[in-house]
Amino acid sequence: MVLTPERKHEIEQVARQVRIDTIEMTHAAGCGHPGGPMGMADFMATLFIAHLRLDGGNLHDPDRDRMVLGNGHTCAGLYSLLSQKGIFPHELLATFRKLGSPLQGHPHRNPELGIDMSTGSLGTGLSVGAGMALAARLNGWGSRIYVASSDGESQEGQIWEAATSAAHYGLSNLCVLVDFNNIQIDGVMREVMDVRDLRAKYEAFGWHAVEVDGHDVDAVDGALCEARVTDDRPSAIICHTTLGKGVSFMENDAGWHGVAPDDEQATQALAELGV
Repeated sequence: MVLTPERKHEIEQVARQVRIDTIEMTHAAGCGHPGGPMGMADFMATLFIAHLRLDGGNLHDPDRDRMVLGNGHTCAGLYSLLSQKGIFPHELLATFRKLGSPLQGHPHRNPELGIDMSTGSLGTGLSVGAGMALAARLNGWGSRIYVASSDGESQEGQIWEAATSAAHYGLSNLCVLVDFNNIQIDGVMREVMDVRDLRAKYEAFGWHAVEVDGHDVDAVDGALCEARVTDDRPSAIICHTTLGKGVSFMENDAGWHGVAPDDEQATQALAELGV
């Protein structure tokens, strides 16, 4: 189904708010990972607004969809999206990474807040998602399981163990969205440990796989729709993105993988985002 102009505008505004929230949260905390969630904002907003069946009214419904953030350090974006879906108050974002807050620097499972899995150690998310997808099928639930991952996380061997088992069991209710920005904490991914053609890799493992511009809302929506009608295998959507998207001095700079903006930088970033 083609996105209506109204729905597309809604997704774009939600993505913009993710970027704003990410700057404000990491700045207030004095730490965090702003680059990743800003690059992921467009494809994650498309998922949350147009596809993911998760809201304040169905948190305890076993038939609802699940979301696992494999690259857990990008959780500022996840928290913003859960807040924008009305699952918890926007004001809670101000407690990000603070002592006693449920919104820590990596997701801590909390069914009341829509956080489906504790993640942080890279490589575990896809295994968890595959387990959820298999459980949903065995229980006869209509749940779809979405996993966010990244090119850097694809260096982990556990990703490919999970990919093997998911294809073996024909988990068509499982979809992974890979943030491919070619940057990780130590620099350019292709120089640190090149994962090469991830679409071809997933296809070789027996998955349905496509590549999209991760900032093209229509393309991402189309890929998610395609995944929904693929009924014999899991799906992988390789989303090509720009780290720090939306803020000029952050874009494509590996230094912004895990550094919070200072006062001056936060002011400039928010100004570029139209605040």
